[in-house]
Amino acid sequence: MIKNTNHALNHYQFSNMKIFPRLVHGVFTRHGGVSRGPYESLNVSFHVEDHSSAVQQNHQRIVETMGLPQWQTLHQTHSCTVHVIDTVSTTPLTGDALITHQPNILLIVKTADCQPVLLFDSKKCIVAAIHSGWRGSVQNIIGTTIERMIATGSDPNHIFAGIGPSLGPCCGEFVNYQQELPEYMWSYAVKPNYFDFWEISKKQMHDAGVPENNIEISNVCTKCQSDLFFSYRRKKVSGRFATVIGICP
Repeated sequence: MIKNTNHALNHYQFSNMKIFPRLVHGVFTRHGGVSRGPYESLNVSFHVEDHSSAVQQNHQRIVETMGLPQWQTLHQTHSCTVHVIDTVSTTPLTGDALITHQPNILLIVKTADCQPVLLFDSKKCIVAAIHSGWRGSVQNIIGTTIERMIATGSDPNHIFAGIGPSLGPCCGEFVNYQQELPEYMWSYAVKPNYFDFWEISKKQMHDAGVPENNIEISNVCTKCQSDLFFSYRRKKVSGRFATVIGICP
């Protein structure tokens, strides 16, 4: 990832996506917002005990930084539900992935150890934002999202992917993995009870047809860098940071 300091609100971008002029995307840190206490300061989740007015202001700062007029987020439930949208929904959407080919809509996912995943079809200008926790990985929400992109016209050979800051193999402990994870994931253990979900996600993308060279992993562990990103495993009472993507007109 590359740090973007050209805007009022600093954020990171994937180098493999930064080259496309119509693509707007970013991984925001926990800094630069108005929330206080354990949610300090750029918390974007309405579903923690933060003040809704502060969360709304934080969203507005991000949207203004990205320069797109509309934004869409989700009530995330660790599901495999994917929404393809043409317009911003006036009612809350429940699920864990968003896809659009329409310009001027900023897709936002919220994480604090789960993987924020961004996808971009460079030929059809279709974008997706995914919230993939370990439950989402087990259900292969990444593969499902790519399938939905293909159904809307994408060729996976033209999809570029970024896996954002999230729980790394250094801290990905699952003591009950035999009950929680399918057996094929067990080979991704880096030491007893610790698993590399970045590589699992990369495998799911590759299985869905995305070329390996099109996939970028941030290699940033949120638990290790909880001073920069929110981490639920580090502090149970925690905010959520934003990862966003959209298309300019």
